[in-house]
Amino acid sequence: MATVIKTNDIGRVAMLPALRDAAAAAAELVTLWPLSEALQMDNDAKYAENLQVRITRTIARILTGEDVTVPDAEYVYEGAAEIPGRPQTVVDALLRANEAYDAISAYSESGDAKLVMAASAMLGVDWDQNTVNTVAESLESIGSSLGLSDDGLKATLDPEGIAQRFALSIVSINTLLDAIGIDDPNQPQRALPALIFFNELQERLAIPRVFLSDHDFTGMLNARTEGSVKLISFAEFISPLAQREWKKHLEDVLWDPNVAKEQAKAEDERKNKEALAAKFAHVQNNDDGKEHVEL
Repeated sequence: MATVIKTNDIGRVAMLPALRDAAAAAAELVTLWPLSEALQMDNDAKYAENLQVRITRTIARILTGEDVTVPDAEYVYEGAAEIPGRPQTVVDALLRANEAYDAISAYSESGDAKLVMAASAMLGVDWDQNTVNTVAESLESIGSSLGLSDDGLKATLDPEGIAQRFALSIVSINTLLDAIGIDDPNQPQRALPALIFFNELQERLAIPRVFLSDHDFTGMLNARTEGSVKLISFAEFISPLAQREWKKHLEDVLWDPNVAKEQAKAEDERKNKEALAAKFAHVQNNDDGKEHVEL
């Protein structure tokens, strides 16, 4: 039977210092919404596209164990079905990753667990029937917790409200990973549905999305198996990664090419001045302005 989402677990996770730091970063980001400036809206759209490229690359690297590159992921995201000079196994894995990413995207609005199961099938995860049943029960439990919490949780965008929602998200994913039975970090493929489900859960709870590299993902699984308290270890591992991503998202949205150009120009001028000063550092400065002469 699937693990029940416990309120005291959410409270324990929400009080962790690392999670509260992450929640503060998320609050700084979400206060920008709704975006009204054209440049910021364009920047956010580019961030979303880039995030899908980054996540599908992570998925393909885990599925294949091969060195999937950023250009590989970009080409497939843009519609390529083959890439000259690159293994077709890489391209096929990226195609499956994008298909699953798109298939699960409606969960944030509908909460339909069938979308999670469909995306899992697209990724070709190796689950037996007992695991499928346990995962389905776990998703039902998660859905019930979200349904009871939706109105109250979405009403607050302050750090405390975000901390509570982020904690709920972490407890939910931990429950899903328990249902999958991922006790061996050397088999991360089995847990891949949790990776794409995580962000749809975040979106449903009005929390910014998170990026995990393949190393981050296997590290997260290791944290759950090696930690003395699995849930707390998981939360303490994921929180700094979320904080890092939310700071990046904020920087990406606020990026202004004109300001960036001026900053780059100022930095070049500073470096040139430092280089010039270093070049003539051996020349003594005399009060009379005349060249020093040795007697």
